[in-house]
Amino acid sequence: MDRNQLFPLEKVKSMVDLGVRFDSNLTFKDHISERINKAYSVLGIIKRNFIYMDEDTFILLYKSMVRPHVEFANSVWCPYKIDDLKEIEKIQKRATKLVITLKNKSYIDTLIYLNLPTLKYRRLRGDMIEVFKITHNIYDTTVARDLIFNERANTRGNHYKLQNYSFHITTYESIFFCTHCKYLEQLA
Repeated sequence: MDRNQLFPLEKVKSMVDLGVRFDSNLTFKDHISERINKAYSVLGIIKRNFIYMDEDTFILLYKSMVRPHVEFANSVWCPYKIDDLKEIEKIQKRATKLVITLKNKSYIDTLIYLNLPTLKYRRLRGDMIEVFKITHNIYDTTVARDLIFNERANTRGNHYKLQNYSFHITTYESIFFCTHCKYLEQLA
């Protein structure tokens, strides 16, 4: 076989790589709907098998069986559309209703009582941990992308001020390093 021979790439609408479904527009719409459906199906199994659940049992089942389905590789497919964010948060909202003693409480009160953060907060926290690891060279520098520091920032606080970007197209604003610059700077 000739090493210089070119092979045409097959055009596909979507593909799965490491458990994440990529579509041709990188909207992750199919992946998000798959994750939501899988989380609801596991939630249904829990509901059918555990009729009267106390808080500790719920926490154990939810954290080990439901939440991993909506959090796996979420720094890759992190939702940025409001409808997707609401649908994903609705999973946890519906799950907390399985605890009989907390059924009449509001969603926020239930989260406080169960000591559970919102899924949006967990995504942001996970991304902040990744940014910290990248900026402090915890990852292999040949693999992890370098974040660009703002050299002109002469404010007090940390010296890890990242370059903030502005875009005319809102799709680019959801890129990992663009959405988290402002949150990282607030940690100082």
